[in-house]
Amino acid sequence: MNNFFISAAPASPVDDAINSWFDPIATWFGSVIFFPIIIGSISFPFVVLWLIFAAGVFTVYFGFIQARGAKLSLEIIRGKYSSKSDPGEVTHFQALASALSGTVGLGNIAGVGVAIALGGPGATFWMIIAGLLGMCTKFVECTLGVKYREIDENGVVHGGPFKYLPVAFRRFSKPVATVLTGLFAIAILIFGIVGGGMFQANQTFAQVRTATGGDDGILAGPFASLIFGIIFAALVALVILGGIRSIAKVTDKLVPGMAIFYVISCLLVLGLNFSNIPAAIGEIFAGAFNPQGVAGGIVGVMIIGFQRSAFSNEAGIGSAPIAHSAVKTRRPISEGFVGLLEPFIDTVVVCTMTALTIIVANQASYREDLGAGEIGGVALTSDAFSTVASWYPVLLAIAVALFAFSTLITWAYYGERAWSYLFGNAKASVTVFRTLVCLFVVVGCVATFSKVVEFADAALFMCAFINILGLYMLMPVVKKEMKKYLADRKAGTLNDPDTTDAVPVDQPA
Repeated sequence: MNNFFISAAPASPVDDAINSWFDPIATWFGSVIFFPIIIGSISFPFVVLWLIFAAGVFTVYFGFIQARGAKLSLEIIRGKYSSKSDPGEVTHFQALASALSGTVGLGNIAGVGVAIALGGPGATFWMIIAGLLGMCTKFVECTLGVKYREIDENGVVHGGPFKYLPVAFRRFSKPVATVLTGLFAIAILIFGIVGGGMFQANQTFAQVRTATGGDDGILAGPFASLIFGIIFAALVALVILGGIRSIAKVTDKLVPGMAIFYVISCLLVLGLNFSNIPAAIGEIFAGAFNPQGVAGGIVGVMIIGFQRSAFSNEAGIGSAPIAHSAVKTRRPISEGFVGLLEPFIDTVVVCTMTALTIIVANQASYREDLGAGEIGGVALTSDAFSTVASWYPVLLAIAVALFAFSTLITWAYYGERAWSYLFGNAKASVTVFRTLVCLFVVVGCVATFSKVVEFADAALFMCAFINILGLYMLMPVVKKEMKKYLADRKAGTLNDPDTTDAVPVDQPA
């Protein structure tokens, strides 16, 4: 999840006109979705409390399955309990890589930088705690995404919240279920086109332009953004036209490569500043429980850490189950165990590495920005990387561009599934959506409709209220399957091809 708009060029009159017109709409909608909770001098969005509270409830209800099931998760990723005849489109590893490509991005770099600047080193501790709790939320929603999926005559999977939310809400009434699921689909569609398409394209162009010399570089011409946008849209089209199978083939190579490169880069910074590591760890723990610290003491630091974690790994939003539902499996709960790894990798590993890198490097910009959050998260991370070599921030810019590209193609798929739910699965209909995504990629490179992106950001988090409510209603179904799966594993019958936990969508949960 990325919500940091870096403009590559000054806004045009068209940009200003659209932003001005959209400003009251985005402001009102954002004030509703991100309704503030005030504790003393600290204000934070209610949606963060909604997500973190749910993660805590699920963690207790499922007996801390994220800790008990860690070994099993790795076994499933390696294909220990898989068969080539399992129904679905992608492997467990490809499903995880596709989902991660939608969450691991600029938010892990810039977002963490801002969190550390605002909340100090202690925010890292609470960010990790929230990430560990969020693992259980992903466990629940990814299981349900597979359990209630449908596979059409062409072998294409239709799953995720669009299938389990109608089941969850039908106890209210069919009209209520239809309206709530429809609102969820519209929100995903909006973010898929605007936040996942236009925004990511804008960030990619901004980062590449900066890395190639900025105002004096090769992308400084009047038509550079348009040309870049057309080329970038063509690359996106080559991937998304093949659907989830094509996306999975790209992300299962791109995401691990990006993650490895980024983690190695962080380790280089940590290695060069090895003597500062003990003190940095001490600052993290001290800052997490310092009642006189920055950002309003313990509560303020905790909220900042929780907020960054929630906005980064998207546990509870309902987006990831769309990718996970395409997995090849006869046991829906198996993908729940795979899904719980997502917040661990995104938040506990990648976000924590970013935080440690910034703190350990202890650059002047970090010390100046501590408690203010004014310099900018990317700048703090870039300055930390510069301790490796003066040219190393260029590689960071390339990594950010690749992160943005992977996020874009995954969110294009999420938006496509929402489009199909709303307008049908006809080939012509899907082609219209894919064309729209590519057009908005070009628009994103030449325009800076920041207020439109703010509206899309709020729309995405509207999904959390709907999705979490559905998860509460269906969590007994997940618990029943979890117990059965663990019992079958103990009995050694998980590879039985005649055993399946899937149910038709219209069967009572």
